[in-house]
Amino acid sequence: MTQLTADIVERRKALEDRRRSERSNTRSAIQSAREQLTSVTGLDRALEFETIKLYAQAKMGAAILLCTATILVAAAMVFWAPGSMVLMWCGIANAAIVMVALMARRFPADPSDEVDINTWRTRFVFAEFVQNMVWATVVLLALQVESATLNNFLMVALLIHASAASILASNIKLAIYSAITPAVIGIGVLASIQQDMGNAMLAVLSTTAILFYLFLAKRNHEATLRSMGFRAEKNTLYVALEEANAKHNEARHRAEEANLAKSRFLATMSHELRTPLNAILGFSEVMKSELFGPHAVPQYKEYAHDVHSSGQHLLNIINEILDLSRIEAGRYELNEEAVDFAGTVDDCRHMLEMRARAKQITLKAALEPDLPRVWADERAMRQVVINLLGNAIKFTPQGGEVTIKVGWTQGGGQYVSIKDTGPGIPEDEIGTVQESFGRGTLAIKTAEQGTGLGLPIVKGLVELHGGQFHLRSKIREGTEVIVVLPSERVMETIAAIERQVA
Repeated sequence: MTQLTADIVERRKALEDRRRSERSNTRSAIQSAREQLTSVTGLDRALEFETIKLYAQAKMGAAILLCTATILVAAAMVFWAPGSMVLMWCGIANAAIVMVALMARRFPADPSDEVDINTWRTRFVFAEFVQNMVWATVVLLALQVESATLNNFLMVALLIHASAASILASNIKLAIYSAITPAVIGIGVLASIQQDMGNAMLAVLSTTAILFYLFLAKRNHEATLRSMGFRAEKNTLYVALEEANAKHNEARHRAEEANLAKSRFLATMSHELRTPLNAILGFSEVMKSELFGPHAVPQYKEYAHDVHSSGQHLLNIINEILDLSRIEAGRYELNEEAVDFAGTVDDCRHMLEMRARAKQITLKAALEPDLPRVWADERAMRQVVINLLGNAIKFTPQGGEVTIKVGWTQGGGQYVSIKDTGPGIPEDEIGTVQESFGRGTLAIKTAEQGTGLGLPIVKGLVELHGGQFHLRSKIREGTEVIVVLPSERVMETIAAIERQVA
């Protein structure tokens, strides 16, 4: 009843966690869809904010370089145009660059619901157009001075400025057009001033190059969006992983608490179960042995025998459950000593030989002689061998054969192999039979009932000794179980010390 209540509570908690996660995902999806519907660019709010933030950072970082380039262009134009006009243009162009940089500096560093992204994007697009339009007014100097060299120089300067402006504005798609359009207008004006074939070809080449810069800026914008999308997905996955890790830790903590509660329950109930059970076994033993006289009804003796057998079976189940509980809780203490492993296996074979004869099963033993002792818990090793040998006899049909081998491993350890000619275990059930209360479907049909705790106990005891447990089986060919004790458990024989006689 206690276990059933705990299972119901765990299922309710898991259902609540799943519903809470689904509601959170639904809210996130609705919010993202709402932001994309209200956005001009079709991006969600966080991604659009990041693109504008990158644009602002680029404009602030490039302000000094743009001002320096403007000054260099103005210094070169002094050779063709009046110095006062060049100085006026240089001052206005640099003032426009500084104003855009100051505007970019005012852009908030962190997103919030109060930041109007659409307004900021419109401001930056307009400011980008004004800045580049002011810079493109340099063509007005060509109207004052009729010089083909100046005309060609200004066309190249506009081309270089357009390339730099398109790269800086690539984080906002509309700003790319605002950066390139003034340069195209300026080149058109310069082409109309000098109407000759060479100037026209240079204008066509410059315009083509600007269109190529437009294509590169758009590709750079798309690559930036992809990169930011990947980063957002990575952050989402990281958050999901953290949440899953937190849920895993919580579930593990709950499982540990449940396991501790189970261990406490078993420790408390072991005495409560064994005390009346020992009385049942004792009185049923007296009744079936008829120590105080024969029964008036002969069937009572059979009933007493059945009660005693059922009590023994129940006591074995309780002992197995308690052993497995101690092993899983890490409280099983090994009473280690020097053990004759081969001798222990042979003793277990003698103990179960009567059971094998009752089913006409042949026990074959191949024990390697002169094996050194191992440092192990003899009671645990006996339990391991008895469980494995008992399973082999139980699942082997009449007239079958069980082979027992004990010997050296290649690594210097010792092993015991128990192989039967039973029905075998399907490959997909090998993992099941090694779990607590796990039993194969074929074993249930062909053998007597069991608790499914024998192999888990064997595996736990072997692992406590630092050994290995291997289970191999094929349908209609039988099953082989191999238990390996490591070489560290094998005790080396110390040579006798020879005393020199004086």
